[in-house]
Amino acid sequence: MVINQDLMTGSFWARPPAVRDELFAGLRATDGPVFCPRAGTVGFYALTRHTDVVEAARNPGVFSSEPTAVRLDELPAGAEKYGGSMESMDDPRHARLRRIISGSFTPRILARFEADIQERVTRLVDGLANRHESDFVETVSTPLTLGTVFSMMGIPVSASQELMPAVNIVLAISDSGNLDFQSPEEREAFIKEKFAVMHGFVTDLAEARRKRPGEDLISVLVNANVDGEFLTDLELGRFFTLLVAAGVETTRHALSHGIHLLTQNPAQRALLLDNLPTAVEEIVRCATPVAWVRRNVTRDYALHGHTYRRGDRVILYHCSANQDERVFTNPHAFDVTRSPNPHVGYGGGGPHICLGAHLARRQMTALLKELYTRLPGFHATAQPSWVKASLVNGVERLPCAIE
Repeated sequence: MVINQDLMTGSFWARPPAVRDELFAGLRATDGPVFCPRAGTVGFYALTRHTDVVEAARNPGVFSSEPTAVRLDELPAGAEKYGGSMESMDDPRHARLRRIISGSFTPRILARFEADIQERVTRLVDGLANRHESDFVETVSTPLTLGTVFSMMGIPVSASQELMPAVNIVLAISDSGNLDFQSPEEREAFIKEKFAVMHGFVTDLAEARRKRPGEDLISVLVNANVDGEFLTDLELGRFFTLLVAAGVETTRHALSHGIHLLTQNPAQRALLLDNLPTAVEEIVRCATPVAWVRRNVTRDYALHGHTYRRGDRVILYHCSANQDERVFTNPHAFDVTRSPNPHVGYGGGGPHICLGAHLARRQMTALLKELYTRLPGFHATAQPSWVKASLVNGVERLPCAIE
């Protein structure tokens, strides 16, 4: 099947979620592969079924993350130095980095930051209790996730003024139409400059922690020795870009989606506190903050009756897989008791399963428990304003109030 519209354009992702869901449902129902041509450039295949997305995710030898997993087009020339993060690597490079880093993201290590997360959550809910109306993204989900990551890394919150403009640009380049410049050269120079800001910041911080280690994650990472291997400054900078950009963005958007879903479904909100673990997973399924990832076919491979050829570009649509009728009963319903819930909100398995999933769950559970225990009538007062992007299914603004 050749689809007559580009599923990666801003105009497609600006459509209401229900309209996009209906289109993806039609694609999942088709027998053959779905090919999306693109005017003036290379087209791609869309994987929309849960089984296909999971098979591709768990077979990196065929469905490669290189040269990039988060852009439909390639990175600007020269930006690979800064932008070649773990999500856009294959083994053995990916395995080496994950082996060094993963020891810092076990539940046991993350438990050390539990008190900080709870203290931050309590302070944020205190603030909500003192005001009748607020924007949830600005007053809760952003300061919670950004503050948690900065605290874990040992970065003063005041540094956000320096870093966030660069972070926002790094996120925006995942959608090639988001940045307008007079020339491609101007655009490339601007992007490389923002990557360099983030890398320069963490390189300076890493040097300080090598001389005087602390209890923070930067100290752990720069001194991590796994079979004689250490992270280089460039690798640390790439990981920092991934953690701040991906970690902060995905969790804050999942939380914002969660408030919207709980407002739209008051019967489910009544069940929330007795079902927090399954509720968090259901929010991630319904939100799917990272809507898709790209894979690049390395050799001919048969999947679901079609042979994909070496060089084909393939997009794994997590947002569609998480609505697959073959896997989820009544998939468009928000059900905080749903179990089992084999969603792909943290990836479809394989080597690129999200390292920060434990952290995301801890933050979401702590916030939802504190918020709805103390302020059970907290609710959204309007529809969300959506982030204008395809990669990140994000909430830009969500007006809320206390009953």
